Amino acid sequence: MTDFDYTFKVMMVGDASVGKTSLTIRFISGSFSEDLKLTIGVDFYSKTMSYNNKRVKYQVWDFGGEQRFRFLLPQYCRGANAAFYLYDITNPVTLNHLQDWISIIHEHSGDIPIFLIGSKLDLAQYRAISHEEGTRAKEKYNLAAFIELSSKTGENVEKAFGNMTELLFKKYIYINKNGI
Repeated sequence: MTDFDYTFKVMMVGDASVGKTSLTIRFISGSFSEDLKLTIGVDFYSKTMSYNNKRVKYQVWDFGGEQRFRFLLPQYCRGANAAFYLYDITNPVTLNHLQDWISIIHEHSGDIPIFLIGSKLDLAQYRAISHEEGTRAKEKYNLAAFIELSSKTGENVEKAFGNMTELLFKKYIYINKNGI
């Protein structure tokens, strides 16, 4: 018997240097590092936590954002329960590829929830993408949620994963209860 009741596989996707690894490490360990190396291919992390008296294991799959690693994404999408798409609020180009990532995810993972994450909120004074633009993108692509956060300060990190956990529990409890 395992020491957890549910396992959720969550993908971290988005362009290079948007903060995917920083967010993952902040969630997993509660820490922040200024000098992280570029993710080559895919890195895997896990964290066990409690939600509604159930033990939940998160498997976080952190994808390298460079174009040269995109060929890996389809094979790792299989079995994913959800995804975080990160963009850097200080770099408008990082929101431009959202539709490409969504297409790949839906083609290989089905209609899983995708959370839109505006990262680097601690650099708000350099903001190039407004909160309203993020909200519009969430609506345009019918994404599960939108939140801005800072992996550096920790602002909204737990909230993002908490919202994801709540949504996944609703989805999987409904599926399990109704035999879908």
